[in-house]
Amino acid sequence: MSRIDVCITTQTLTLIELNKTYAISSAKNGLGEDMGSECTPRGLHKIRAKIGAEQDLNSVFIGRRPTGEIYTPALSAQFPKRDWILTRILWLGGLEPNFNRYGKKDSTWRYIYIHGCPDHLMQGQPESHGCLRMSNQDIVDFFDYVQVGDEVFIYQ
Repeated sequence: MSRIDVCITTQTLTLIELNKTYAISSAKNGLGEDMGSECTPRGLHKIRAKIGAEQDLNSVFIGRRPTGEIYTPALSAQFPKRDWILTRILWLGGLEPNFNRYGKKDSTWRYIYIHGCPDHLMQGQPESHGCLRMSNQDIVDFFDYVQVGDEVFIYQ
């Protein structure tokens, strides 16, 4: 089992066992656990599902399913309001009852992911709708190191 630490202050994700660090982008609305807040939830989570292992770089997902599209600037212009989820998805589930698990604070049913996004959106600052965004090459690399059940600790 791997342990992943996500520091919101530094906008980094670290795979502890390998001392490997990646840039992330957390929520522009800050930290919080409430359903509908578009905040990044804090605390201890686990990877509940790995999605997209065989998909191409920049593959587009909607509802955790590949659309068959490959992200391009032209596709972005065609769908300007889409929250782009690309390449790979690691679906997180909270492990702390009544904090990030169960009821209106459940990270799983808030659909909180670690996922790829258009690389130009990785500006080193919080800009997501609650998820943890990574560059596409980084999510491919990171995805291969982690397994379902690995722990992810999100903190400020």
